[in-house]
Order: sequence, then C-alpha cells, then structure tokens
Amino acid sequence: MQFQNMFTVPLPPDEAWRVLMDVERITPCMPGAELTEVVDKTNFKGRITVRLGPVALTFAGTVKLEDLDEAAHTARIKAQGSDSKGRGGAQAAASFQLQPVPEGTKVVVDTDLMLSGAVAQYGRGAGIIQATANQLIQQFSACLKAELSASPAAESSGGQRSPDAAVRPLNLNARGRPISGFALLCKVLLNLVRNALRGKQ
Repeated sequence: MQFQNMFTVPLPPDEAWRVLMDVERITPCMPGAELTEVVDKTNFKGRITVRLGPVALTFAGTVKLEDLDEAAHTARIKAQGSDSKGRGGAQAAASFQLQPVPEGTKVVVDTDLMLSGAVAQYGRGAGIIQATANQLIQQFSACLKAELSASPAAESSGGQRSPDAAVRPLNLNARGRPISGFALLCKVLLNLVRNALRGKQ
C-alpha cells in the first residue's frame, strides 16, 4: 500500500536536513521506537512497540538510509522488521524531500508499505494504515518541535543564532512510549465518521 504524509519543522531546510539525518537524536520522538544499534552512519537496528489493548506487538528490524542528496534535500529510507512472537512482519520504502515554507521546512514523505502474516489483518478496511500513519507523524512532529523549541539557542555576538544552535542533541532520555493502538483506532474511526458525514452534506 502507498500513502503520503507531511509535516513541518521550524527550521530552514539546511538545518532541518542536519536534524532529520541524525537518527540517534530524533528516534526518541517516534512513539514506541527504540534504537538498539548504530551499525554505521546509514544503517541502524531498532524496535518499535505497538499496543492493541492487552496485546503488544514488538517489531525488531533494520533501517537503512539511501540516495542521500544533501543539495536537493532528498533521501530514501528502507526498513524491515518482524514481530518477536512470529505474528508477521513489515517492509517499507520511503522517500522524502524537504521544501522551504514560511514556517520553516515542509517534509513530504511517500511510503510504500507491505505487511505480512497476522499483522496484515490490522490494516484492512477504510484506510486504517493511512490514518494511523497520519497520527504517528503528527505525534513525531509535535515532539520534534517541542524538543527544538526547548533547546537553548546559542546566540552569536551579532544576535544571530549560531549554526550549531538548531542541531543541539535532542533529549535522548525521553524514550518513546509504546503506541496506543486503541487510542489511535478511536481517532481513526472518529475521522472516518466525520468524513462520511461531510460527504452526505
């Protein structure tokens, strides 16, 4: 399945690129995610936990950054993982590009996702995966903005922000809490009902 998500970062594209390319810094902002190993600058291992009521699905896998073009501010990410209890797996290829906007930088992410096993059943019907992805991106974006806003800005003698001020390390002690599948599902269903009602007006 293919879908697109967007979010904004309160930084110009060059600075936003440096922040978003630092996987160790931004991982704590992804709900339920944990970085377990830095293989090299473009290869990582980690896991992400999704709670669906009393059931917790933990996917362990790898993430690889590809086709990095700093000048054009574009890149590709390939990720794959499997549930620790053998209930299925996921593979994703995502390309993203950074675009300047008045608020800073708009990040456009195009994702091609493939689910397998019992996990694939969760994504069936009425755009559940798309809507869930939207919620995750919103949570990630809100956390990232909060962390960047909370970072003390180093001022130069001319009153301008130093080049390193925007890329101070984020709060690595803030582990991402497991994604609440029930809460997300409620939001998804509410959005579907709203869209259906709007379509009848």
